[in-house]
Amino acid sequence: SGLGDLIVTCNSMHSRNRRCGILIGKGYKLEDAILEIKMVVEGVSTAKSGYELAKKYNATTPIIEAVYNVLFCGKDPKKIVEELMNRDKCEEFIEQ
Repeated sequence: SGLGDLIVTCNSMHSRNRRCGILIGKGYKLEDAILEIKMVVEGVSTAKSGYELAKKYNATTPIIEAVYNVLFCGKDPKKIVEELMNRDKCEEFIEQ
Protein backbone atom coordinates (compact mmCIF):
# COMPACT_ATOMS: atom_id res chain seq x y z
CA SER A 1 0.00 0.00 0.00
CA GLY A 2 1.07 3.63 -0.10
CA LEU A 3 3.90 3.94 -2.58
CA GLY A 4 2.84 0.79 -4.43
CA ASP A 5 -0.69 2.16 -4.85
CA LEU A 6 0.68 5.44 -6.12
CA ILE A 7 2.90 3.69 -8.68
CA VAL A 8 0.01 1.55 -9.94
CA THR A 9 -2.34 4.53 -10.08
CA CYS A 10 0.14 6.50 -12.15
CA ASN A 11 1.46 3.79 -14.45
CA SER A 12 -0.86 0.80 -14.78
CA MET A 13 -3.86 0.45 -17.06
CA HIS A 14 -5.20 -1.85 -14.30
CA SER A 15 -5.71 1.26 -12.17
CA ARG A 16 -9.36 2.27 -12.11
CA ASN A 17 -8.38 5.81 -11.14
CA ARG A 18 -5.98 6.13 -14.07
CA ARG A 19 -8.47 4.69 -16.55
CA CYS A 20 -11.15 7.06 -15.27
CA GLY A 21 -8.79 10.01 -15.67
CA ILE A 22 -7.89 8.98 -19.20
CA LEU A 23 -11.55 8.69 -20.16
CA ILE A 24 -12.36 12.08 -18.65
CA GLY A 25 -9.41 13.52 -20.55
CA LYS A 26 -10.93 12.09 -23.72
CA GLY A 27 -14.16 13.96 -23.03
CA TYR A 28 -16.22 11.43 -21.10
CA LYS A 29 -18.48 12.74 -18.34
CA LEU A 30 -17.71 11.26 -14.90
CA GLU A 31 -20.82 9.07 -14.86
CA ASP A 32 -20.02 7.68 -18.31
CA ALA A 33 -16.41 6.96 -17.37
CA ILE A 34 -17.51 5.05 -14.27
CA LEU A 35 -20.04 3.07 -16.33
CA GLU A 36 -17.27 2.21 -18.81
CA ILE A 37 -14.96 1.00 -16.03
CA LYS A 38 -17.76 -1.00 -14.35
CA MET A 39 -16.07 -0.82 -10.94
CA VAL A 40 -15.68 1.60 -8.07
CA VAL A 41 -13.21 4.41 -8.76
CA GLU A 42 -12.00 5.28 -5.25
CA GLY A 43 -10.34 8.50 -6.30
CA VAL A 44 -13.72 10.06 -7.09
CA SER A 45 -14.98 9.92 -3.50
CA THR A 46 -11.50 10.80 -2.23
CA ALA A 47 -11.46 13.93 -4.41
CA LYS A 48 -14.83 14.98 -3.04
CA SER A 49 -13.74 14.36 0.57
CA GLY A 50 -10.52 16.29 0.06
CA TYR A 51 -12.41 19.22 -1.41
CA GLU A 52 -14.92 19.26 1.44
CA LEU A 53 -12.16 19.08 4.07
CA ALA A 54 -10.29 21.93 2.41
CA LYS A 55 -13.42 24.06 2.47
CA LYS A 56 -14.18 23.13 6.08
CA TYR A 57 -10.71 24.19 7.24
CA ASN A 58 -10.36 27.09 4.80
CA ALA A 59 -7.28 25.51 3.21
CA THR A 60 -5.97 26.60 -0.17
CA THR A 61 -5.73 23.47 -2.32
CA PRO A 62 -5.67 24.44 -6.00
CA ILE A 63 -5.06 20.94 -7.34
CA ILE A 64 -7.80 19.35 -5.24
CA GLU A 65 -10.16 22.15 -6.25
CA ALA A 66 -9.23 21.66 -9.92
CA VAL A 67 -9.89 17.91 -9.76
CA TYR A 68 -13.21 18.55 -8.00
CA ASN A 69 -14.22 21.06 -10.67
CA VAL A 70 -13.46 18.60 -13.46
CA LEU A 71 -15.22 15.67 -11.78
CA PHE A 72 -18.25 17.33 -10.24
CA CYS A 73 -18.73 20.66 -12.03
CA GLY A 74 -18.08 19.56 -15.61
CA LYS A 75 -15.12 21.87 -16.14
CA ASP A 76 -12.86 21.21 -19.14
CA PRO A 77 -9.71 19.37 -17.98
CA LYS A 78 -7.51 21.16 -20.53
CA LYS A 79 -8.74 24.56 -19.39
CA ILE A 80 -8.26 23.61 -15.73
CA VAL A 81 -4.65 22.53 -16.36
CA GLU A 82 -4.01 25.79 -18.19
CA GLU A 83 -5.43 27.76 -15.25
CA LEU A 84 -3.29 25.82 -12.77
CA MET A 85 -0.13 26.34 -14.79
CA ASN A 86 -0.79 30.05 -15.21
CA ARG A 87 -1.89 30.95 -11.71
CA ASP A 88 0.06 33.57 -9.83
CA LYS A 89 2.96 32.41 -7.71
CA CYS A 90 2.25 32.51 -4.02
CA GLU A 91 3.53 31.19 -0.72
CA GLU A 92 2.53 27.51 -0.56
CA PHE A 93 3.58 26.90 3.04
CA ILE A 94 2.59 29.05 5.96
CA GLU A 95 4.57 28.38 9.12
CA GLN A 96 2.46 28.53 12.24
